[in-house]
Amino acid sequence: MTPTALMRQTPETPTLRQLRREVRGFLQEEMATGSFTPRPDSWQSATDPAFSRRLAARGWVGMTLPPEYGGQGRSSLERYVVTEELLAHGAPVAAHWIADRQMGPSILKNGTERQRRHYLPAIARAEKFFAIGMSEPDAGSDLASVRTKAVSDGDGWRISGTKVWTSVAHISHAMVVLARTDPGERHTGLSQFIVDLPNPGVTIRPIITVDGAHHFNEVVFDEAHVDDSALLGTRGEGWAQVTAELAYERSGPERILSTYPVLHAWARTLGPQDTAEQLELGRLTARLSVLRQLSLGVAAQLAKGGAPAREAALVKDLGTAFESEVTETIRRFAKVRPGDASAPLGGLLAEAVLHAPAFTLRGGTSEVLRSIVAKGL
Repeated sequence: MTPTALMRQTPETPTLRQLRREVRGFLQEEMATGSFTPRPDSWQSATDPAFSRRLAARGWVGMTLPPEYGGQGRSSLERYVVTEELLAHGAPVAAHWIADRQMGPSILKNGTERQRRHYLPAIARAEKFFAIGMSEPDAGSDLASVRTKAVSDGDGWRISGTKVWTSVAHISHAMVVLARTDPGERHTGLSQFIVDLPNPGVTIRPIITVDGAHHFNEVVFDEAHVDDSALLGTRGEGWAQVTAELAYERSGPERILSTYPVLHAWARTLGPQDTAEQLELGRLTARLSVLRQLSLGVAAQLAKGGAPAREAALVKDLGTAFESEVTETIRRFAKVRPGDASAPLGGLLAEAVLHAPAFTLRGGTSEVLRSIVAKGL
């Protein structure tokens, strides 16, 4: 069974099947016109604001947001079908990904009515992109150790501190920042703020990755002023809010499909005589089937209003390990070298090899995720 056949065979309602056909047709037309070429890890590194707006015009950004806030009011499973197809085709979705995946749902749940009216319709139109200010130089995945502080100054807040590995901050219109507002133990006294960009007190510096690309940033807050209205949710409840957001961040299909375009391209090169390779393809496809069911299970819980942080951590840990295994397996068996310009697989494989070290780090390291799962059990 090829990976594409795996997606076709999963039971779906007529509505979901029709939606999948529509998305595939759109993506195939886009590729035929040269709009994009498939890339691995496209949700992290392939930004194209114009493409994001074309998706939004079809109602495929902010899908689960209520219509009164500019969304489509569609189900989490409908959104899952769309995101799965986008990832499988390696489409350039990084610009709107964070806003659509978690900042929209977070603002809907925790934001004031003014914040909802201001940000959510713009997210659904792919006119406002968001970054997340969580990780710090000396904290990493240990979010409770953040040192960034927000101090009330009478007419608002002044934020000081540094965030790192901040994806798409350089093209974002706003950033949700986790900061300490009150004294307390590790998980208390933290709050979230929506910081509009640019801001005179915010400096964004590029972090260039090993492939020479600019996906990540260091963001420095130097007494950056925001109004009281920038507080997202309840003061001191930032830890609970972030934990709920991470269920969206860690469980989606992007945690198992970053290397799918490479897997699909490799499968197309194999013939009946490639017995060992076919066995490896079957093994990887079987693992992908299981991981996909786990990810869909978390999506179903989120659709019911649950907060499956433990389950999401499990999906992320297993999924990103699988993505790295896909890269290493194909690298071992492929008949082309990474970067070989004479074959599409060569270019895809080279990019996957360079991105693979980040798979098990971003969104929480494997050690942190396993700690979450162990404590939950």
